[in-house]
Amino acid sequence: MRQAGRSLPEYKALKGTVNILDAIKTPELAAEISLQPVRRYGVDAAILYSDIVVPVHALGFGVDIQAGIGPVVERPFRTAADLDRLRPLEPEADVPYVLETVRLLVKELDVPLIGFAGAPFTVASYLLEGRPSRDYVETRRMMWREPELFASLLDRLADIALASLRSQVEAGASAVQLFDSWAGALDAPEYERAVLPSVRKIFGGLADLGVPRIASGVGTADLLAMWAGAGADVVSVDSTITLDEARRRVGPGVGVQGNLDPWAVALAPWDVVETKTREVLDSNWGRPGHVFNLGHGVRPETDPDTLQRIVDLVHAHG
Repeated sequence: MRQAGRSLPEYKALKGTVNILDAIKTPELAAEISLQPVRRYGVDAAILYSDIVVPVHALGFGVDIQAGIGPVVERPFRTAADLDRLRPLEPEADVPYVLETVRLLVKELDVPLIGFAGAPFTVASYLLEGRPSRDYVETRRMMWREPELFASLLDRLADIALASLRSQVEAGASAVQLFDSWAGALDAPEYERAVLPSVRKIFGGLADLGVPRIASGVGTADLLAMWAGAGADVVSVDSTITLDEARRRVGPGVGVQGNLDPWAVALAPWDVVETKTREVLDSNWGRPGHVFNLGHGVRPETDPDTLQRIVDLVHAHG
């Protein structure tokens, strides 16, 4: 996942107290952070070191990332006038450092690089709430009381995500992942009605590039089939559903990614982690189109040696 290096001592030493947005704006530093877990673990792909709010930050919306809190917005989105604060993204002008990081990584790596962006609903939740939220009151309020404005906001964010992802592929990324991290806050009918059109727009706008398109979220078991129908080639499966059931929902021809419980990895003894890893592999039953991964991001307290043993076990499994 995109937090692959966050538990590594070398990551903590290299990043130090540098704000994540400042680290991302330094291509040599961002590239090195992206490379660290690949070098240590020998995994089969690299994840670009960036963040889902980088494009809206670059557009001057007033988004910062505060340590221990997450994205914080100085002046949250409230009215139609705020759409003017989300002009079209021009990647080479607005986020040249991201593209330079991609180019540096492509030169260095002998495995594929996965780029990513934040899905419209998840980014909108930050812009509307002003900071991470558990109940998404402002987001739901606009979704139900001002559905046309909410749709316009998500459509604008879809255009921004699409421009960002296309530019990453054009710079050399081999696949892209769309993170709808907080989509699990909505039930399936809400998501289908209010959010899915923006996701479909993004995946449809990437189709001509011929790269795998991955959809990811947490608590999103009920959305997997929708993502597949919207154009995702691979769906990320969290640890609340088995791979067998996920495959049944998405149907043939769609890959699955997951789904080892990251809490188990962070806290359990090795014999438990080994058992659960084998359960995931057995659940897939050797079928093609499985990217072994955690159900979602790496916990900061995870023992790097445990992750190394997992990688070795999966590779040995074949």
